[in-house]
Amino acid sequence: MPIVHIIGGGLAGCEAAWQLANRGNNVNLYEMRPKITTAAHKTSNLAELVCSNSFRSDEVKANAVGILHEELRISKSLIMSIADKFKVPAGSALAVDRELFSNEITKCITAHQNIKIINKEVTSVPDDWENVIVATGPLTSENLSNYMLNKHNKDSLYFFDAIAPIVYRESIDMSIAWEQSRYDKIGPTGSTNDYINCPMNMEQYNKFVNDLIDADSTIFHEWELETPYFDSCLPIEVIAKSGIETLRHGPMKPFGLNNIHNAKEEPYAVVQLRQDDMAGVLYNMVGFQTKIKYSNQTDIFSQIPGLENVKFARLGGIHRNTYINSPALLNYNLSLIGDERIKFAGQITGVEGYVESTAIGLMAGIFMSNKLNHKIENEIPSTTAIGSLLRYITRKDEVKNFQPMNINFGLFETVDIKNIRKLPKKIRDKKKKEMLSERALHDYKNWFNGTLYGMN
Repeated sequence: MPIVHIIGGGLAGCEAAWQLANRGNNVNLYEMRPKITTAAHKTSNLAELVCSNSFRSDEVKANAVGILHEELRISKSLIMSIADKFKVPAGSALAVDRELFSNEITKCITAHQNIKIINKEVTSVPDDWENVIVATGPLTSENLSNYMLNKHNKDSLYFFDAIAPIVYRESIDMSIAWEQSRYDKIGPTGSTNDYINCPMNMEQYNKFVNDLIDADSTIFHEWELETPYFDSCLPIEVIAKSGIETLRHGPMKPFGLNNIHNAKEEPYAVVQLRQDDMAGVLYNMVGFQTKIKYSNQTDIFSQIPGLENVKFARLGGIHRNTYINSPALLNYNLSLIGDERIKFAGQITGVEGYVESTAIGLMAGIFMSNKLNHKIENEIPSTTAIGSLLRYITRKDEVKNFQPMNINFGLFETVDIKNIRKLPKKIRDKKKKEMLSERALHDYKNWFNGTLYGMN
């Protein structure tokens, strides 16, 4: 029986190991701790939750992450079953006792007859390893990172994560904002309207800059303090502190744009938003990566004309991270293009969040088991949470602007709302989410039950 070598004992690595082992496959799970520690981890346990004890919303009918929770439960996920077992009061969120959680995961993995835990650092992938899953997460060791850099070009591996806020297009007030590329430049699609522009006058701009400067910022983790900023991803508030006019000569420059709503008055500054998904549901705020606290972000960014009532799919952030340019490097089954021995899983693939990492670990395990057992792989519908995540990290349409992403409704295939279009907006939004949830779980159950062999 072939052995699957899994590098990394975090959420994704443990989930991949569990899925493989429960399907009768032998697994060597490599975890460098406690022999080699990190600045973030505090224990030697597997699946240690470093930053938070929250798996976020568990509302399956109202939240995309709640749908992902349910799909993981359908999949008999180890991580979700243990999270449910050790949950603590947290309103509508799923939060866990993190010590009991990681202890139980460690116990389950250690006790499984098909899993062998090896505590050592893996610095490269030996040529004689035929089946490998790399699930090393954002704190991949320097040696393994250097190996991947040497194996692939440096543009395919990132060590610093600059995240701009992402908003839902439908929440942008297009009576104020307008579509136009700077200097009407023709984009890849042949359009001169690839950006949405939000104008500011001088008074609005000056207040905005001062609010950025005065905003409270999130404190860096200890292990992030020594990581320098790249010049190309300076936080928006850091740029603002360099001078009142700096932003309007940088990411907020108004040049080459004409406000169709007020042609007589040139904007003093402009906030640009760029499409972030194939469906055109999500738009990111260009150049607005930030360490400002989330509550301050929503207050400050809602000052921008056209974004007064904006809904955020994701707020901005900057932190040390390691992730690969998955759309350029991975096949749909998470195998490395050019070396299909190797699959990647978890946060290193460019997904953000505990459950997102778990989901990609689960799929890496399933895909690897299918390979070993010569089973046909049917693509997971992108109407589902897991399917939409897989599509996001393996899409081939836009690899230059790839950024880590949490699960959100903007990644799902759109749903037909013609029957509810006339309802009041609040009710319509609620119904739409319910429709997305119902469809996702229906389609995922059909896929799971129709494609995978059972674990009876």
